[in-house]
Amino acid sequence: MKVKLLRYTPDGEKLISSAAKLCYSAVGVEEIEEGLTEDKIEKFLNNLINIGHESPIEHISFTFGVEGVSRSLTHQLVRHRIASYSQQSQRYVKEKQFEYVIPKEIENIAPAKELFIKQMLEDQKTYDKLVDLLMEQGRSEKEAIEDARYVLPNAAETKVVLTMNARSLMHFFRLRTCERAQTEIRLLATEMLRLVKEVYPIIFKNAGPGCVVGPCPEGKMSCGKADETREKFKNL
Repeated sequence: MKVKLLRYTPDGEKLISSAAKLCYSAVGVEEIEEGLTEDKIEKFLNNLINIGHESPIEHISFTFGVEGVSRSLTHQLVRHRIASYSQQSQRYVKEKQFEYVIPKEIENIAPAKELFIKQMLEDQKTYDKLVDLLMEQGRSEKEAIEDARYVLPNAAETKVVLTMNARSLMHFFRLRTCERAQTEIRLLATEMLRLVKEVYPIIFKNAGPGCVVGPCPEGKMSCGKADETREKFKNL
């Protein structure tokens, strides 16, 4: 898995502080950035984050490039709807030898891993045969691969560019860095959080699973590792 922070809103902390200042004072839009020293910005941000006033942080966004993840992961990822996604198309990109992601739980069991890889090779053979058969019947390569792709597995590797605003990211992190999230998307979310904390540490100081700032919201389904998890994300 490779995750890169491609772009983010510059001067995001000042922008958020300006928006918040407008909420709490009588200034007009021409004056909202006046007097916002670094100390005042830090104070504004800490107050916002501590009281949970999240609407001002929607004004900044982050764009990530992700590769080496499975279609299974992106099926979960796109359920986070307040975001923009661009994913490599299986309709236009021919899978001459598709890459695939092996879940760690399978990779750690030799017979399971062997069976998994065998199935991936069979899927590739079936895909190739279908493309050839469809083209023999007069279909263009593009038409052939968009139908043959139906046999490709959820494990097939994909690439995606995604953009989320900071508030959507907070929600994404709450759900997907949790121990109850599937391993692959949890690793993705944790790396994304590490990257945004490097550029805006105050904004994301409380980001992570629900147990970082309060009791575990999972109830009886809790992993039972709240203290350990809290410490992990505090030092991320």
